[in-house]
Amino acid sequence: MKHILKIALPLLLVGIIYAHVKKQIKVACIGDSITFGARVEEREKNCYPVKLNQLLGQQYTVQNFGVSGSTALKKGNKPYFKTQKFKEALNFMPDKVIIKLGTNDSKPMNWDKYSKQFIADYTYIVHEFQKLESKPEIWICYPVKLYATGKPIRGEIISEQIIPKITEIAKNTGVKIIHLNHTLTNEKYYHEDKIHPNALGANIIAKSVYKAITE
Repeated sequence: MKHILKIALPLLLVGIIYAHVKKQIKVACIGDSITFGARVEEREKNCYPVKLNQLLGQQYTVQNFGVSGSTALKKGNKPYFKTQKFKEALNFMPDKVIIKLGTNDSKPMNWDKYSKQFIADYTYIVHEFQKLESKPEIWICYPVKLYATGKPIRGEIISEQIIPKITEIAKNTGVKIIHLNHTLTNEKYYHEDKIHPNALGANIIAKSVYKAITE
């Protein structure tokens, strides 16, 4: 009997662990430096995907697939669809996907040349996730408000042109929108460059995403 127990108990434990992992809901966070957590103090602990995972709890596993400087535009200076992280995110087979792109697309080198392709290029990213066997639920985000002036990243382009196009993309693809442009209402939530949220700002983003995907 003792011999049988020695064999059975480890197998039982493996089965319990496997069942726990299997039932976890996988969340993929897609985006640029704000998703990655660039300039966030102690990024590994305080970037928004990590904070989101803490809010969601052990039933979820949240992975950060953010790439600093990336664009939705395929001909942008750093197109997200060409990155290794994009491939990894698709292979992750997520149950839920949060896409936050558009900030770097506002740069003159990108938007002034290729703005007419923004809807098609962003839609391509959405469709690649929609084609997955996991059939993930998808949210696309309005970029957060920027307080910087005189920078290549242009807040007026984001608010006046990019956000309306993201609205159109959501309508065309049937995905939901997270209104992150209304979340960080004060410069105190930002790093000194007034573009990248600090740890406090990242936490607020996480709470906004959490509310959107759990309501």
